[in-house]
Amino acid sequence: MQKILILAFICSVNLVFSQEITEKEDIKVGLVLSGGGAKGLAHVAAIKVIEEAGIRIDYVGGTSMGAIIASLYASGYNANQLDSIIKSIDFYKLLTNDLPRKSKPFYEKESGEKYALTLPINNKKVGIPTALSEGQNVLNLLTRLTQHVNNINNFNKLPIPFVCVATNLETGKQEILNKGFLPEAVKASGSFPTLLAPVEIDGKLLTDGGIVNNFPVEEVKAMGADIIIGIDIQGGLESKEELNSAVRILDQIVGFQMYKNSDAKYNKVDVLIQPKVDTYNVVSFDKIEEIMLEGDRASREKFNELKNLANRQIKKETKKVNTNSYQKFHIDRIEIEGNKYYTRAYILGKLNLKKKDTTSYKMLIESINNLSATGNFESVQYKIVDNNDGSVVKFKVKEHKISNFLKLGVHYDDFYKTGILLNTTFKHILFKNDVVAADVILGDNIRYNFNYFIDNGFYWSFGLKSRFNSFNSDVNFEDGTINKINLEYEDFTNQAYFQTVFNRKFAIGVGLEHKSIKAYTETITSLEYEQLTVNEERLYFDKSGYLNLIGYLKIDTYDKKYFQKKGFYLNADFRWYLSSSDYNKNFVSFSQLKGKLGVAHTFFNKLTTHFNSEAGITIGDNDNRVLDYNVGGYGENYINNFTPLFGYDFAELSANSFLKSALTIRYEFLPKNYFSVTANYARVERDLFNEGRIFDNTKSGYMAGYGLDTFLGPVEINYSWSPDHNLKYWYFNVGYWF
Repeated sequence: MQKILILAFICSVNLVFSQEITEKEDIKVGLVLSGGGAKGLAHVAAIKVIEEAGIRIDYVGGTSMGAIIASLYASGYNANQLDSIIKSIDFYKLLTNDLPRKSKPFYEKESGEKYALTLPINNKKVGIPTALSEGQNVLNLLTRLTQHVNNINNFNKLPIPFVCVATNLETGKQEILNKGFLPEAVKASGSFPTLLAPVEIDGKLLTDGGIVNNFPVEEVKAMGADIIIGIDIQGGLESKEELNSAVRILDQIVGFQMYKNSDAKYNKVDVLIQPKVDTYNVVSFDKIEEIMLEGDRASREKFNELKNLANRQIKKETKKVNTNSYQKFHIDRIEIEGNKYYTRAYILGKLNLKKKDTTSYKMLIESINNLSATGNFESVQYKIVDNNDGSVVKFKVKEHKISNFLKLGVHYDDFYKTGILLNTTFKHILFKNDVVAADVILGDNIRYNFNYFIDNGFYWSFGLKSRFNSFNSDVNFEDGTINKINLEYEDFTNQAYFQTVFNRKFAIGVGLEHKSIKAYTETITSLEYEQLTVNEERLYFDKSGYLNLIGYLKIDTYDKKYFQKKGFYLNADFRWYLSSSDYNKNFVSFSQLKGKLGVAHTFFNKLTTHFNSEAGITIGDNDNRVLDYNVGGYGENYINNFTPLFGYDFAELSANSFLKSALTIRYEFLPKNYFSVTANYARVERDLFNEGRIFDNTKSGYMAGYGLDTFLGPVEINYSWSPDHNLKYWYFNVGYWF
């Protein structure tokens, strides 16, 4: 009995002693990741080695890119998953917020793609944008990747407790972010100045945490870590010879504070991993493989130390994140908060989402891009919350505080000559959802455009337009003694219309229009021209006002406004001339139907075929040549019934109907550099069908040229000719057409 008691005592002592040793050896390890933009991708390679050594990470924190990697690791992704994620991201597209054209509102496609520079107006002062991008693409990506933990607002409750830091732009002090909406907090920590706009959280304007604390060792240690593993990709300050770009200079400025305190932080780190990435900069995203190789190399140098730490921990099973969640979901309810100047109908119309729909995650991101592309929101946050009847999609929008802008553009072509475009745009000035835009074009031909539009999303929208356009050009003149005259043309048009848009691609509109046209020449006077007897110094071909009923149908899926590579375009326009002041005393009511169709397709990402066809017919009798279809010339900003035809002079052909087709073959031999050839054919006749002989009297023309896509717009030089005559034409233009 005594032996049994002694044996039991020894066993109990051993058990207690074993538990004490186990508890003592189960150390808590914190991982700290520094910021550094593209250089921070070395963190992923280092985490791979840490996992290979068998270390369990109990706390994780970071700054900037370190915060992004740390947040994903904290939300449950392992190193291999992180590796796959970063290699699938187009970082340049991510940072520039480059949204596809199909995301833009239809109004913007028609009226907004002509400005080279947009400047905000704040408190009646013209400023400059706060950054290259608002960062909506970054927010979308982070939200998608952390959707499985979107119900966690306390970052200590993530699979791995997490913390990051940001800089308060007002105070210059550090802000510790350990609660809230995880993607927003991480985006704030990584908002590198000038690249990504600052983020407002709880009334504080926050930017890149690297400015005040690029290596948050103390913050992770305060979470309860016994041991700190630090991965620092800071390379030190650069010499003056290396400071040869704006990005490097900004990186240097951000680094002043961080390098001053680096030694003190290193003293608190138990295992310090320092990849040698000083030859790269914060935007070296084209060097991912090289950067990750350095991360792997530096961490393997500390592999024995990492292995020793792993041996002092209790192993726990880790679970992989299911990245395929929410591929498709049924919308039971849509909630929107944060909107003030834009109605729920407007937001839902841009999102193109409706309750009781079934949608995919990809479509949801496209919907958010559509809303972001309006330019009216700083950020669009979203959450998907499951319930018994499907999913509740919760949106939290943050509207732009700046709603007034100054926009500028420049242009030159052989027809309108020099033009400088000045625009002022004001949003929600009279009603919610509205926009006022006024263009003034100064140069050889003074012009203006005024647009007022109330965008009601799913519902019918209302608009007002006013335009004055003028030009002068030498045109053919059918007279026995005069071959050409200098035509002066003025058009003053005002419209009121209703429009509805489907899926940002398809618009239908109806309205009323008053159009005043003056077409005259001073080459000859009315007295010299026998057909007119009015005693005027100018010969007027028309000086009338017209009241018209208008209707249109438009489809635009082109990927670009110019140098299109894919997409479809249709513009069908109906105009019923109801009444006229009738300067020529020959007006009777008639109507015209005109349409344009285009299809672009690209092979091998370089060779594009672009087919265009246009047609117009007159229904009823029209004896006014000014209102006929006038075909010929080169340009993309012709108004009314003027239509270009390469190989012919401006408005050289005229009749009450026409049919024209053109095929362009364009080759991109260098990025944004194009060679192109075009063949176009047209019939301009009073009897377009000609009793079935539709190819009789067909006019043909050809053009070859070079084009360059620039931030100012297209720069093109083209040579045009026609076998129908011996005349040749050179055309040159620069800048967006307006």
